[in-house]
Amino acid sequence: MCANYNDGWEPQTRLGRKVAEGEIDTMEGALNSGLPLKEPELVDQLLPGLEDEVLDINMVQRMTDSGRRVKFRCVCAIGNRDGFVGYAEGRDDQVGGAIQKAIEIAKLNIVNVPRGAGSWEDRSDRPHSLTHRTTGKAGSVEVELIPAPAGLGLAATDTVRKILELSGIENAWTKSHGNTRTTLNLAKATYNALENASQARGPRARPDEEPEVAD
Repeated sequence: MCANYNDGWEPQTRLGRKVAEGEIDTMEGALNSGLPLKEPELVDQLLPGLEDEVLDINMVQRMTDSGRRVKFRCVCAIGNRDGFVGYAEGRDDQVGGAIQKAIEIAKLNIVNVPRGAGSWEDRSDRPHSLTHRTTGKAGSVEVELIPAPAGLGLAATDTVRKILELSGIENAWTKSHGNTRTTLNLAKATYNALENASQARGPRARPDEEPEVAD
């Protein structure tokens, strides 16, 4: 029996049990394990103190057989300002519920962004920028992130800047195209660019085990 963590969390997946037993003790190790990330509590265990940022809240209406139904859609990003960032949308009848759902889903979408110096002339011994150019798309919006030397800061719109700050990127040039007034697509394109950068590290390891099955 696995020990309980985080106010009663008992791991239900193979990855969760590996974390609980100490076999995997870093978020990077969990992401590289090849096992699916299905438990938000696992992220709380490996990355305590994650920050969250609500980027947008909208009211969404749709007609059903029983009449007009109203829900709130929340766009949220999370990160530890040290290489890990996640993004998600959440919907609920209440604003608070939509925010909480977005945060929980964002934890399952967390990625490890490779960071380094923004220029070969940069002598900083601390990672502060991207290691290479990366782009991401969402709807009509395309966002390009470009490494920059220390001291430049983030040449980005407010939405893009917030996501980069949560990921630990302090210096970068950015370009965006399309309908960038749509916060949803702009935020998602920025996250997709960081996700593409994380995948450029190389494919994740494939576990030599049976497929993931919850108890």
